[in-house]
Parts: sequence; C-alpha cells; structure tokens
Amino acid sequence: MRSQTSILDVPPGRAAPLDPGFRPPILAWRRYGEEARRSSSPRRAQLALERQGGLISRLDVDLLPEGDREEDTARLVERAFKFLLWSRGGWRLWWSGPEDIARRLESAYAPGGERGFDEDLIARRVYGRPFELVRVAPDEVPPERGSTSRIGGHLDGCRIGIDLGASDFKLAAVKDGEPVFTTEIPWDPSRATDISYHYERITDGLRLAASHLPRVDAIGGSSAGIWIDNQVLVASLFRGLSPDDFERHAKGLFLRIRDEWRVPLEVANDGDVTALAGGMSLDVRGVLGIAMGSSEAAGFLDGDGAITGWLNELAFAPFDFAPDSIADEWSKDRGVGAMGFSQQAVNKLLPAAGIETPSDLPLPERLKVAQMLADDGDPRAAAIFKTIGVYLGYTIPWYAEFYRFEHLLILGRVTSGRGGEMILETASEILDREFPEVASRVRLHVPDEASRRVGQAVAAASLPEIEIR
Repeated sequence: MRSQTSILDVPPGRAAPLDPGFRPPILAWRRYGEEARRSSSPRRAQLALERQGGLISRLDVDLLPEGDREEDTARLVERAFKFLLWSRGGWRLWWSGPEDIARRLESAYAPGGERGFDEDLIARRVYGRPFELVRVAPDEVPPERGSTSRIGGHLDGCRIGIDLGASDFKLAAVKDGEPVFTTEIPWDPSRATDISYHYERITDGLRLAASHLPRVDAIGGSSAGIWIDNQVLVASLFRGLSPDDFERHAKGLFLRIRDEWRVPLEVANDGDVTALAGGMSLDVRGVLGIAMGSSEAAGFLDGDGAITGWLNELAFAPFDFAPDSIADEWSKDRGVGAMGFSQQAVNKLLPAAGIETPSDLPLPERLKVAQMLADDGDPRAAAIFKTIGVYLGYTIPWYAEFYRFEHLLILGRVTSGRGGEMILETASEILDREFPEVASRVRLHVPDEASRRVGQAVAAASLPEIEIR
C-alpha cells in the first residue's frame, strides 16, 4: 500500500533552479489552513510562548480533525512553534491542543531530543531554565503580552553609541541627533582570555567619545549575539573566556559600565540596531532587516518605530519544509534560514551549479568566486543567486505571518554585485505574481547613502531613553 502524499509537500510556482526540492512553508501553511477550515470538525491548537518578565507571544493554529493526516499536523505545529521560538524567544509553552502533539513537542525539545540544540541554547543558556510545556484549557491560555519598555529612536541630549564588531568597534558621539565625532578602533576580542581586555578597550573608547561632548546623558550599544536586559547570553566576542569567566564577568559587563557612568544604558542585538538605522534613515516604521552574511542575521523595528526585544534569530527558523534539505552544521536541523540566506547557502549551491572551488577555500572566498562569475555573466553563477532569490520570494510572505512589517531591508555580503541584483529581481517577480497582497504593502530596500549616513553606532546611541528630571 502506497503512503499518503504529505499535504505539506507543495512545490512553488517558480522552481528554484538549483534546488528543485525546495518546499516553501507559506504554501504548506496556507494549504493546510484552508483544508482544516473546510473540514467538518476542525480542531484548534493555542500556543502561548513565555519569555522574560512574563511576556507572551501567541500563535493559534486551526487543525484537521483527529485521525486525518496526523503526521502532517504534528510536523506543521512543530515547525511553526520552532519559528515562534527563534523569532521571539522563550522557555515555557502554554499549550491547549491535542495531547499527542504536546507529547511530541515535549520529547523533541528535551535534552537529547531531536530539538535538543534549541532547548539547550534558548531555554537553558539564554533563560537559564529547562524547556517547559504547561497544558491548560482553551480559556486559560495567556493572552499576548508585549514589552512596555521599548527602546530606540531617541535623539535628545548628549549620547555615545558603540557598535562592537569582531575586528573593530565603531564609536559615535551624538548631540541632539547629530554626530559630532565618529571613529573605528581595531581590536581582537574573540581571542582575549581575560575580561579586562574587553572592559578596558570599551571604557577607553567611551572616554574618547565623551571628550567630544559637554556631558554624557546616555550610552547605547550594538553587538552580535543574544542580549536580554542589557546582559549578554550568547556572543562570539567573548568566546575566548572560560564558561565560568563568561558567567561571572562578561554577562553583566554593561551593567557594570552603566553603574560606573551613572547614565541610562541600553545594548541590543546588531540586527535590531541595523533595522533601527534603516528605519531612521528612511524615516519609516515597521522594518524587518535581513542580513545575508556568514549566517542569516535579522532585526525588527515595530510599527511604533521601536525595538521589541524579540530574539529574531532567523538563522535557525524554518524556511524550507523539504524533509531532505541540507542540514545546518550547528543545529543539525534541516531547512533553516542559515542554509538559504548566507554564505553557507552559496556554498551549498556551488556543486549543483557545477562550480568547483578548492576544498580548503574559506566561505567568504567561495562567495567571491560566485559573485565574480555572476558579474561576468556566467549562467552557472546566475543560477545560484536566482535560487536564493526564489527562496527569498517565497519566504517574505512566510515571515509576514509572524512579523508585521511594511519595509524589508536586505543587506549583507551575499547581496553585493550582480548576484545581489538577481536575488532581489527574482524575489520581487515572485511577490508580484504569486503574492500580490504582500507585494502591495511591503517595500524592499537595499542600503543606500542615506542609510550609511545614519550609521550603526549613531543608531545605537539612540537606544536609551533619557529620564526627564
């Protein structure tokens, strides 16, 4: 007896040239939802994901009747929950829905489970708690509860902004929204084994910026990694430290700096600050920023023009429902963002394009090979970037299911040159043809001179709100 075809196996209208097996989540999500709503006795799953401070993110899903495509139902819910987990963050799931799916989630997101990586990194390392699923009645599922302390977009007073990169950090002294001093200071934080290296260089930089201001009213920071309540939970800048030193000294480094300077201080993920910089330069709100670099980085500026405090770690969020797509090396999961929107995606597609590179060539150099070939009109390289464009065209509507945005900021090394143009052209064509309702309300942007004028450090300086005395 032949197995039943999965309802989630929905091929795109425009196939990815080098990845014919690509299966967009948005198509599966919409098909499943339509069938569930048309069924005679649909069920409903209600998910409320809790993160720090009792904040709640909600997701309600219409389900097919019991006994109808149970495997598809369980997989759809797990993929949607995983997206919610990596986009919002959290450690406790309030659940109202089928018991068999609850048991599957508990098993998958347990230590050693299929999603043990997710449970360890987010629940334990970020929030310091094990993943927990709490079963409740439908009327007991907590409502959506967002943060009331939104940050970003404040331009008053004398401020310092610092953007911590892997090879240098940028500084800006800002007075009433205008930068009066900017500089870049080289450093090598990832090799430092003593927190004094980070502390001394950061504070020396702050003093340098302060020397160009009559006073310091606030300090804002930007850095890669996961930051919550101005504490770093995960960041490569501190990977040279022992776990004990990280916990004792690095985690609260900026709280120490805040207490010493005695001014409001806020530090945010660099993806969020990139979205903030784009929103400030374009004078818009509702911005989702996607950076295609060594991995996929993301940031979000909400409809009020402020950062929400969500994780936005879309490198680990699903973008492809094909069960045999290439697995991410770190998380071991298949079809996650890093494999579609980064140098890793280009590297994945090089063999399919018939382009050979030395086995010891670093990923950034492999990207350069593909980009140079694309610039020269090589059809093999064009197929790589058009494939990523297909990924993007079908993923933007999927992101729109979880984010309310009107502007999509696309940046990163993968988007440079003719290859980047092909990515955006292909994505725009798919949106116009297959998702006109999304195309009509979402504008795509690439960094321009206006964005560069604002700068990451200047945007970081705008993070704290100055208390009125």
